Amino acid sequence: MSTIRGARERARIEITAAIKDEARRQLAAEGAAKLSLRAVARELGMVSSALYRYFPSRDDLLTALIIDAYDAVGEAAEKAARGEAGAPALPHPARWLAVACAVRDWALAHPHEYALIFGSPVPGYTAPQDTVGPASRVGQVLIGVVRDAYLADGLAVPPQSAELRTEGARMAADLAADLPPAVAVALVAAWAQLFGLISFELFGQFNRVVEAREQLFRHAVHELGRSVGLPAGRPAGAGGAGG
Repeated sequence: MSTIRGARERARIEITAAIKDEARRQLAAEGAAKLSLRAVARELGMVSSALYRYFPSRDDLLTALIIDAYDAVGEAAEKAARGEAGAPALPHPARWLAVACAVRDWALAHPHEYALIFGSPVPGYTAPQDTVGPASRVGQVLIGVVRDAYLADGLAVPPQSAELRTEGARMAADLAADLPPAVAVALVAAWAQLFGLISFELFGQFNRVVEAREQLFRHAVHELGRSVGLPAGRPAGAGGAGG
């Protein structure tokens, strides 16, 4: 019985992967709003009722794709923060840059998956709580880099405006209780600006405006690092995608 059960589990894993692969192809061709379980089933040679045993609705399939995308970009960020096995640890500003470049690299390599999680909302779809943890992975990596710098060398804590004092305390309590509230506010702003930079590049807003896109990105990320209190020295030794 265990052999039969194992074969069934392997078959389910393989079919689930095939369904998601076909759904990603449809995302690239038609966009998330036009994703159809019937069309996926047709392309895979399945009847719709069989596919529903794997994903009961379009929203269930979208959620699986969204979680996969968040996990993939989160894994890229975490790997960059760890650095190469056996290599000397990078200075904190260089780790910050390495994480940002890894996120950009992933986005450029997977534009349709990036658009699914950071592009326009899909009409009629509401992301469930299951997506919250995966969605926070990149942010948690950025917080971790800043936390490590704060504990090791201290930060040039940015000034806290009076109108954000209460909000800063709330953000710090929710996101990074061991960091000063002003740093928590700056981190949220830097996180938003990081994805704004990537989205502008990916969705064409830089066309006919910015040619040296990698250089602009690295410069902007360096300034974002300064905004959260990282040392002002320009980080070295972190790679990035061509632009």
